Amino acid sequence: MAVQGRIRSGRTKEERRAALLAGYRALPGTHDELVDAAGAVRPHWEPFLQEWCALSPDELRQRFGLADRHVHDTGVSYRVHGDIDTHDPSAGERAWPLSHVPLLIPGAEWQSIAAGVAQRAQLLARLLDDVYGPGDFVAKGLLPAAVVTGSPDYLRPLHGTPGGGALQLYAADLGRGPDGRWWVLQDRAQAPSGAGYALENRLALTRAFPDMFRSMNIERLAAFFQGFRAGLVARSRRVEPRICLLTPGPLNESYFEQAYLARYLGFLLVEGDDLLMREGRVHVRTIAGLKRADVIWRRIDGDFADPLELNARSALGVAGLVQAVRGGQVHVANGLGSGVVEARALMGFLPALARQVLGEELILPNIATWWCGQPREREAVLARLDEMSVAPAFRSAGGELGRESVLAGELPAAGRAALRARIAARGLDYVGQEVVRLSTMPVFQNGRLEPHPMTLRVFAAATPDGWKVMPGGFCRISEEPDARAVSLRNGVRSSDVWVTADAPVEPITLLPAPDRISIQRVTGTLPSRAADNLFWLGRYLERGEATLRLVRALLGRLIDSDPSPGRGDTVRRLAELLVAWGAAPHDRGRNPAAQAYSALYSLDDYGSAAASVREARRTASVIRERLSVDAWRLFGDLQKQLTPQDGRRPSEGEAYEIADRALKTLAAFSGLSQENMVRGAGWRFLDIGRRLERGIATCRFARQFTENEPSGEALDALLDLTDSQITYRSRYLLGASLQPVLDLVMLDPYNPRSVAFQVERLEAEIRGLPTLAEDGMLETPYRLVLRLAADCRIAEAGRLDRTSILLFEQLLMGLSAAIADRYFLQNSGPEGSRLTGIA
Repeated sequence: MAVQGRIRSGRTKEERRAALLAGYRALPGTHDELVDAAGAVRPHWEPFLQEWCALSPDELRQRFGLADRHVHDTGVSYRVHGDIDTHDPSAGERAWPLSHVPLLIPGAEWQSIAAGVAQRAQLLARLLDDVYGPGDFVAKGLLPAAVVTGSPDYLRPLHGTPGGGALQLYAADLGRGPDGRWWVLQDRAQAPSGAGYALENRLALTRAFPDMFRSMNIERLAAFFQGFRAGLVARSRRVEPRICLLTPGPLNESYFEQAYLARYLGFLLVEGDDLLMREGRVHVRTIAGLKRADVIWRRIDGDFADPLELNARSALGVAGLVQAVRGGQVHVANGLGSGVVEARALMGFLPALARQVLGEELILPNIATWWCGQPREREAVLARLDEMSVAPAFRSAGGELGRESVLAGELPAAGRAALRARIAARGLDYVGQEVVRLSTMPVFQNGRLEPHPMTLRVFAAATPDGWKVMPGGFCRISEEPDARAVSLRNGVRSSDVWVTADAPVEPITLLPAPDRISIQRVTGTLPSRAADNLFWLGRYLERGEATLRLVRALLGRLIDSDPSPGRGDTVRRLAELLVAWGAAPHDRGRNPAAQAYSALYSLDDYGSAAASVREARRTASVIRERLSVDAWRLFGDLQKQLTPQDGRRPSEGEAYEIADRALKTLAAFSGLSQENMVRGAGWRFLDIGRRLERGIATCRFARQFTENEPSGEALDALLDLTDSQITYRSRYLLGASLQPVLDLVMLDPYNPRSVAFQVERLEAEIRGLPTLAEDGMLETPYRLVLRLAADCRIAEAGRLDRTSILLFEQLLMGLSAAIADRYFLQNSGPEGSRLTGIA
């Protein structure tokens, strides 16, 4: 491959290396990861450069394309805080900014980093145990009381609660100073994010450079996640616990990561509304009743976890959760009060605490920090204010600073004076910190490597065997040449971290040993929220398909050069149905082609194909952990097909082709769900939603095209819309006639597009759903579907009219409401409030 690359590119490996490194120099006063002070490449980077330079420019582009396609196809995304569209959670998502060059760290150096992170996690865990327990550190003068109680993350109701601040997952943000030493910039103990993104970075770059990954003996990440999961299991009282990942929801900045980790680790992704307190325990609302939650890995701030005892304004938590934690009925990771150790005010006390508590010096020192709540430290900060970085001592402290630090010396004179006055008046809200210039690492840009400042987030997990550190991490790279604080917002990239080993690394899997696997044929408990969204996903997709069929039928008749009798009336009926459908605006002056165009592309008309696909993707984004990569790829294809590409209105023929291609994509999704989804409760709700929507649409089609003595052309349109032309022609030699057409599209149980077929499938699916009580009584959804099935079986085509068809439609809509009342979160009927089936 390398020889071919040389021939095609016309450059030798040495020439490529020279071009790649041309002009690469460390920034003044910084440590660079790739080259030393003299500009020589560091030894552990040499194997990487050798492999890289063996690839031609075309091959490199292909490798980068593989990584970028992985990011695109899997939907890896994030949000910037405040960039939210409440109507469409997927609208504010940004593609993950992957850098194609990993950060390389030799195994020997990593051992020191890992030891330092594990030591720090152990120290903070001990600190949390004391803060929410005996309080010896404050009593002995090791910590000022205000450093603890002054923090908004200190949750007083958790004091004296076992595990009130328990630390299960810890992350440290590290930077390397000019002398090459690693420093801790920030501790993350509230709800550390990034572990899932680290895993996705790894998957993307190993797809691009699999040979390089193997030859350089890169440490694997699976063992870390295996240990983390084992640590959570060990915290439960049951052998097979139900572990939930509590997310703030799809509008959160890192929702993709949360959904991804839930699927990867086999946890149940839940929101606050999915959980309920009963009999002192936390339960998950499922379609089979309430099921006990044993462990909750939270990704919401601790004070938002319980509106009853903590933050009454929270809509994200579970009322009574603190009571369940206090009673030892559920383990929350990290403990609800763990955020207290993230306070910058604590950093100045940690070196002395390490000596007192662990009997050790910190392996990884903090950046020097002075808490201004102490008179001497405050005066020192004010005396050197122009040389320091000033930051809030606690979350929500510091007034105009927000959560970020500022370089006091770069503020205008008035701003610097105001900051000085605020520190003098209320010093406990501020810390002064030494300004540390971060190290730089290479980024591939403009055909060569360029140095960019970076920070490294490293994760440690509490496992049954002690603290285990992820051999790698989450690297953030700034686009700016001066980055003394890097956060993930505009202009920041992310990359993988490769820890090299001296020998080949054994592959590790998250699967348990074969003799420890208990065979199961049921996927697991389905939360009511997930059932609700799967149901509506099916309905939105089917609704989009129905609109596309209407558009295709309308445009097909407009472009037909040999119109048949009744064509004008049929076009009118099709256009009227698009308007009644909500797919096109009610405007008598618009021609049918313009209405078809609106029904394809308009996002302002709720029934358009584009709007239905948008709603389907929004719904799918809430259950991202339950959908495959192929499904996300199809959503992307659909949205692209239903978005005008060049700003011009397509011709009638082009619009027809667009509708036809979109229908084929929807057919692919249908095939994917039929052939690839396990026939569990999730699939049932997806199928129920599709069957209901298809049945309702068919009833509307039948009412529109069989009234007022329809022409053969109108009946042909009905057969087109229900995809039944071939079946009809194979049965009847004559043209379309009213009664045979009605029988085929309404009552024929062998036609997969008929109403009777949908009802038959609905009966089978609803029969397979769980019941809340074994009392022999039929629940409302099953009772309604049995009535529908009986009506379909005894109905005769000759007696069907607009009124009887409308009755079928209304019964289907009533069935939809009954399913929602029984199985979804908004249920309020007597069946929804019964608490039988608690497990």
